Amino acid sequence: MSNSILLFGAGGHCRSCIAVVESCPDWKIAGIAGLPAEVGGSVLGYDIIGSDDDLDRMRGICDQALITVGQLQSAAVRCRLSERLRAAGFLLPSLVASTAFVSEHAVVGPGTIVMHHAFVNAGARVGENCIINTRAVIEHDANIGDSTHVSTGAIVNGGVTIGERTLVGSSAVVIQERQVGSDVVVAAGAVVTTSISDGMRVAGVPAVPIRRRS
Repeated sequence: MSNSILLFGAGGHCRSCIAVVESCPDWKIAGIAGLPAEVGGSVLGYDIIGSDDDLDRMRGICDQALITVGQLQSAAVRCRLSERLRAAGFLLPSLVASTAFVSEHAVVGPGTIVMHHAFVNAGARVGENCIINTRAVIEHDANIGDSTHVSTGAIVNGGVTIGERTLVGSSAVVIQERQVGSDVVVAAGAVVTTSISDGMRVAGVPAVPIRRRS
């Protein structure tokens, strides 16, 4: 029997998440929550049936939810929504695309989505409310903090530790055993060869600081 799940967020990232959910035979989309102005519309044929102002009513539809708001610069919206959903009694399961590989010796936290063709190797630990995006690689023994987004095609090598609420941009590479702090932005295509402290923005090959995040 399929498990019903509500999607919270009706933008572009939602479309990618729908492709993941549709690839998982154990899950069925019960509807989407968007902005109040989006209610009554649809995304890829799934109705937008409410907003996050309607949590009590939507909790009555089903008790499982997936955050489908994207994370480009800040994780603040995803973090706030996660807190509100948990407070309303929703369960936030992890979802893994049918084409992704997650080792049986890896750990993926609740609320995290592992998207198509992503790879999570043995000994890796991925926290809660993360996005491991299309074709991203999390190598052995890497540790990814809560609410972090590893973007499309990014490579996090073995033994790397990444903090919370960090963005690793598309096609970026973090060299093995490096430490990347919380609230960091690693620009697309950057190659991180030295450890990065909290709150920094880095870019380039090798990656160097641009500025500290406010």
